[in-house]
Amino acid sequence: MHPYQYASSHPQRPAFVIADKGLQLSYAELEERSNKVAHLFRQHGLAPGDRAGVILKNTLDFPVIYWGAQRSGIILTLISTHLKPEEAAYILNDSHSRLLISDNSASEVLAVLASSELTPGVEAFYDAGEQPAPGTSSFHEALAPLPGTPIADQTAGYHLLYSSGTTGRPKGIAHKFTPGPIENLSPTDSSVRLYQAFDPLVTFTAGPVYHGAPLHTLLLTHRLGGTFVTLSKFDEEQTLKAIQDWHISVAQFVPTMFVRMLALPQAVRESYDLSSLRYVSHAAAPCPAGIKQQMFDWLGPIIHEYYSSTENLGATYIGPQEWLQKPGSVGKSVTGKIHICDEETGAEKPAGEPGLIYFELGEGRGFDYINEPEKTRKVRHPTEPDWGTPGDIGYLDEDGYLFLTDRKDFTIISGGVNIYPQIIEDTLIVHRDVLDAAVIGVPNPEFGEEVKAIIQLKDPDCDKALVKEELIRWCKSHTSSINCPRSFEFVDAIPRLPSGKLAKHELRRLYGSGSAW
Repeated sequence: MHPYQYASSHPQRPAFVIADKGLQLSYAELEERSNKVAHLFRQHGLAPGDRAGVILKNTLDFPVIYWGAQRSGIILTLISTHLKPEEAAYILNDSHSRLLISDNSASEVLAVLASSELTPGVEAFYDAGEQPAPGTSSFHEALAPLPGTPIADQTAGYHLLYSSGTTGRPKGIAHKFTPGPIENLSPTDSSVRLYQAFDPLVTFTAGPVYHGAPLHTLLLTHRLGGTFVTLSKFDEEQTLKAIQDWHISVAQFVPTMFVRMLALPQAVRESYDLSSLRYVSHAAAPCPAGIKQQMFDWLGPIIHEYYSSTENLGATYIGPQEWLQKPGSVGKSVTGKIHICDEETGAEKPAGEPGLIYFELGEGRGFDYINEPEKTRKVRHPTEPDWGTPGDIGYLDEDGYLFLTDRKDFTIISGGVNIYPQIIEDTLIVHRDVLDAAVIGVPNPEFGEEVKAIIQLKDPDCDKALVKEELIRWCKSHTSSINCPRSFEFVDAIPRLPSGKLAKHELRRLYGSGSAW
């Protein structure tokens, strides 16, 4: 399965659409331009296994570059557009990327890197924007004279993702990958059979396509000759318009997007025809049960959830009917048996008791953090080398369904008691006045840490003192008293990573010094 096959059978079918910009790329255009990219890599002496970096938002150039790398054996280092020059430089250097393609009109990172000594190993800088930055070459002018036909030595390449840095410096995650024919599925394409049921296949995700889940949706769509629809940037009403206009059948979201869409006036939501939707999935961050129930009430029983990690250690899945029976669960394992273990000793815990989640690693799965053997080792179980942990805390119920509690690194320890922020965040975000919520631990002289809530309100001009008292009552009536925040901070926006996860490091830096009020 490969996009070039659909360039022959359905050349004018849209392969990639940016709905809010009215931009499209057909399979014929994808084939010609990706071949040109492959020739560009060879022109620079990049051989199979070499790495090249990309810093791009959702643009028509992204799939062209990705499939150009895939068909020339290049490992594409995908870098967030939200990073500072020094952060991007660290990834380029750590990955030994020899070439960088970016767009300086969307980010100043390219101009800084091209005119500095931050990335000595990068041999060429290409700017995909209209006006190339100093020290760079025009990407589109470089492609223009190159052949639109395949290179002679096609072999499959892959990609290199870096962790979002929620628990420290980003780590390069190298999956087990063996080059071969370009039609072969990659290590993370195993769920392609799921999408084969939809004809026509028209998928949607508004997340950044350089990130794991949106990228996965894009690649599976193109493997099956479908149309992938996205936005230049997530917007709740533009999302509904895209679903209506493009008759989307499969859509992928993160819970924050659910919250934003649900916050639209009911009249606005009801003005769009979403009847083409047959399968909605969400992942990347835990979804509060109350929010998911509201999505069921709106869209019907078509919402599916999976839990996995960029490291590809294992995965769980739960369908709509199962979730209604087990609200809050992320399902049963579909890849790798789950073990819940003591964080310190590694001893297995009984059903219902939270601990560190481990997956048994089957053949063909697993990864290495590049240049970080000690961090790779720490992911493994202390006595079972074929078990790996994504670093999350959770428990299995008596039926084998997994429930997430929080990340190990985010646990608040107050007076010797473990408090899991996710439980409190899930409680707060379903309150009628709350648009977004985050919970962190801040210093407490008596207990070590105490709970602090950072809140983004739907109405920023409301009486915050009254809202605070209401939120305290809400928490006390919906969760344990030990979980009730001791202080609140009301903010204009809560920082989140492109994946939709809370930017906990940034939150701790901004609000972790102590109480607000």
